[in-house]
Amino acid sequence: MRTLILLLIFIGLTRPNTDSKNKKSGTSYNKLAFSDEFDIAGRPDDQKWHYQVIPPNNGSWHNDELQHYTDKEDNSHVSDGTLKIKAIKEQYSYNGSTKEYTSVRLNTKFAFTYGRVEVRAKLPGTAGTWPAIWTLGTNINETGNYFGDQYGSVGWPLCGEIDIMEQTGWDKNSTISHFHWGDLNTEVYNDEGGEIAVVNASSEYHIYSMEWNSDSIKTYVDDTLVHEFQNGSNKPFNHEHYLILNLAIGGNLGGNVPVNFTEDIFEIDYVRIYQ
Repeated sequence: MRTLILLLIFIGLTRPNTDSKNKKSGTSYNKLAFSDEFDIAGRPDDQKWHYQVIPPNNGSWHNDELQHYTDKEDNSHVSDGTLKIKAIKEQYSYNGSTKEYTSVRLNTKFAFTYGRVEVRAKLPGTAGTWPAIWTLGTNINETGNYFGDQYGSVGWPLCGEIDIMEQTGWDKNSTISHFHWGDLNTEVYNDEGGEIAVVNASSEYHIYSMEWNSDSIKTYVDDTLVHEFQNGSNKPFNHEHYLILNLAIGGNLGGNVPVNFTEDIFEIDYVRIYQ
């Protein structure tokens, strides 16, 4: 009996702690380094989020997007435990540039290298909307971003871009995960990615996540792998990135916007970054 008890104690002491270990990659991400549960009503927490509102492309946004991003509470607010990012059809001018739609682009005021990102979200269902959960290298120094040139100024794509989740404006039954980067040795542009069916993305919440280390970057919807990217020393994914939440209208992945479009919402339940 005493031998059995000792054996059970030994098994208990040597059993791995799966609660604090990422079950898919085996990498431990047990420290919650950044989070927002969106449990305080009103504007997003300005200690955590930065509104990026200055158009970086001669009064417009890249990718032929049709909106201006604003810091108006009409376009983003927290209520009933979720963040609502709302795209609205309305004429809006910024520094002499007028657009027919408004929306929001939020940067985290948190830079990180490696870890696990989880965003539980419900996506807009209207054609022409282009929601995204993604990261950029902090050394991009893009006009109006939070970090400026604090980490450098290499521009895009040498900064690296990780699209954890994007959804096109013409296919609301699937989502995309994609990687864009410039080779650090040759500066040649590269991209790769994957796609997954998510037939109820606009009516149900799903967890869009990323696991990132020096060897690989894996993206998931819920627990299903979307794409595995092989990291390396010649790729710009071994330095600080920051997370972005935005809802674009039209553009390369938004496509045609219906003439009767009035508004739609990208709803986020929580954002968590573990390291």
